Amino acid sequence: MSRTLPGVDVVVIGSGWTGSIIGKELAAAGQRVVMLERGKAQWTAPDFASPQIHDELKYERRNALHQNTARETYTFRNTNDQVALPMRRWGFAYPGDNLGGAGAHWAGVCYRFNESEFRLRSHYTEKYGAGIMEGLTSQDWPVSYNDLEAFYERFEALAGISGNAGNVEGQPNAPDANPFDAPRKKNYPNPPMKVPFAAALFGEAAARLGYHPYIQPSALVTRPYTNSEGLPMSACSYCGFCARHGCEHFAKASPNICILPAALKQPSFELRTNAYVLRIELSPDKKRATGVTYVDETGEEIFQPAEMVFSCTFAINNARMLLLSGIGTPFDPSSGEGQVGRNYTHQTTSSVQLFFREDFNLNTFMGSGASAVTIDDFNADNFDHAGKNFINGAYIQIQVNGAGPINFHPTLPETPKWGSAWKAGAKRYYNHCTQITITGSQQSHPGMWLSLDPTYKDAYGQPLLRITADIHDSDIRMSQFVTARGVEIGQQMRGVERAIGNPRSKPYTSTVYQSTHLTGGTIMGDSPANSVVNRYGQSWDVPNVFVLGSSVFPQNSAYNPTQTLGALAYFTAEAVKRDYLRAPGPMVPT
Repeated sequence: MSRTLPGVDVVVIGSGWTGSIIGKELAAAGQRVVMLERGKAQWTAPDFASPQIHDELKYERRNALHQNTARETYTFRNTNDQVALPMRRWGFAYPGDNLGGAGAHWAGVCYRFNESEFRLRSHYTEKYGAGIMEGLTSQDWPVSYNDLEAFYERFEALAGISGNAGNVEGQPNAPDANPFDAPRKKNYPNPPMKVPFAAALFGEAAARLGYHPYIQPSALVTRPYTNSEGLPMSACSYCGFCARHGCEHFAKASPNICILPAALKQPSFELRTNAYVLRIELSPDKKRATGVTYVDETGEEIFQPAEMVFSCTFAINNARMLLLSGIGTPFDPSSGEGQVGRNYTHQTTSSVQLFFREDFNLNTFMGSGASAVTIDDFNADNFDHAGKNFINGAYIQIQVNGAGPINFHPTLPETPKWGSAWKAGAKRYYNHCTQITITGSQQSHPGMWLSLDPTYKDAYGQPLLRITADIHDSDIRMSQFVTARGVEIGQQMRGVERAIGNPRSKPYTSTVYQSTHLTGGTIMGDSPANSVVNRYGQSWDVPNVFVLGSSVFPQNSAYNPTQTLGALAYFTAEAVKRDYLRAPGPMVPT
């Protein structure tokens, strides 16, 4: 029997970027907000202080900041006829846990989506014919780039993004800017990051081949900065302990630094950590949420009544929350009916391993999560797709984010995997090897979906989320094409002895890291027939439930999702304050 607490206006599930934005915005509008975070509290000081945060074994091998697989994990299979098995340690992605979620340990790579991403199906069908979309369920978004442009700008001011935009009100491109940038009204708040040696070599070779290298935009500030919430940040020191770590310097944007302190100043905002939400509770007719039930740190089950519920969990965990709560119709791949769990996507990543002469000391142990030189010439529809039988593409870069001695010990493919020859190879190439990273989009199709596992349960006796996934042939062809372009660049780089391409192949696996950019499962659309939520993240079935985060993306871009999910959170916050609080109910007619 749950203990019932006094009711509030808003419950926010999760303390990552989306939860923190919506929680702060609604509390500032006078709503009584309770934020429930399943993990523990963690702050830059003292939790991310040096030297303990410089612990490669703890944070990069033992996943101290990631979702605890002993309490909750995912099961995985490639096809519907296989039995899914649980992931016991993280390989394919790093789901967030504790205060700030994945926003505390992310790398800080920050992009606006290309304009064509928001009308993807229409764009490619109109330009290349319907056949190029064969077998794909990727679809248009119910919002446009223009709808989100002002909210992209708000997120950039919040996170202090560092970069040089390539399309500011028609002004000429700066030499280190991306000529394929979407149009914008303002440049980034801070100048771009420093360029590491390996990344500079990449840019030099790419330019010789006629491509357009630029410095990657980053959520690591390059100078002292006070953000839009009046919170201070400090310049990045390029310490090499960034992705999968918290930032000791207040340099990497995170909810913990950039917005949660502002939320906590609101008298109507309350944060509860170690609060594991079991489900969203519904009225008897299942048309309205009445609140949420969670387990606190003592193990007591508690019901928190609320007028609105915002599910802002890590990525695909939103789909699990809706499935556990009985909100919406689960996707059935045999009939194609139902929407919850449909259009799961990851990203299609690949690489080119580069082995250098001994006189090229790359020093890749120094860097940051987002120090990179990149080209977009083969991303989105920046190149001609006619006759290629795939859509979208990938960005190609060298990113220097800290090559620690535990994780990074490169050897040539023919080198034995153990023994004296392996030791000699690792010594030879530790400071003379890097890789070109290729981060590609991934398209939705009926073989990529999420459901509740019939066998395996979490620590509270609830079904785990089951991932059924394999990559569509369209994305395999895209990966082969773009990886070949990466090999060509690598072969032109000074000092390179060998460039070995590794395009993505089948089967999609849960044991090899690709990115932490999981999307889909509660996708947004223009009607209940093709989506779980409307353009504001509002559930079609239960209008006082909102779902925010990358789970609403209909398919996955090559670009990292964080800035887009942040812009969508501000977009929703404005709509809720403007429309829903005045007249609660569906914000988009069906």
